[in-house]
Amino acid sequence: MAVFDIRVLPNPVLREKARRVSTIDSSIKKLIADMQETLHAEPGRAGLAAPQIGVSLRIAVISIDEKEDTILINPEIVKRSGERQVTEGCLSVPGYYAEITRAESVTAKALDQNGKPIRIKAKDLMAQALEHETDHLNGILYIDYLKSMDMLRKVGEEDSTEL
Repeated sequence: MAVFDIRVLPNPVLREKARRVSTIDSSIKKLIADMQETLHAEPGRAGLAAPQIGVSLRIAVISIDEKEDTILINPEIVKRSGERQVTEGCLSVPGYYAEITRAESVTAKALDQNGKPIRIKAKDLMAQALEHETDHLNGILYIDYLKSMDMLRKVGEEDSTEL
């Protein structure tokens, strides 16, 4: 396994719509393991999408549950409900955070690392992480939801959660 460098803006891979994974083979499983190691090397982070390590594939790892990471291959948000204001940051926009609007709850479908279809109903931080990481796979960053870049705050001004 390996820890990869995180791609940061303006790296163009962050703005691409990632390609669907057609076959889950040993190279995809190794990529997932490397993503997990990379994510866990960044203390306090909730998620990582493959484009953030320079791989334009639709894979995300979310680490909110202390026991087990959530692995998502080809994830799609199929339902959103409600709205809430959240504080959000991103490994690919280091040193900053902002308040944005996310759904109160989401339902997502994806494949797990064994190719088994999964469906996740989530609220709170998990819902936020699902939206954030799925956005990454579509070339969208949380800063795209800001009306003005003046809404960005430097880390250290207040606590933030980076996804």
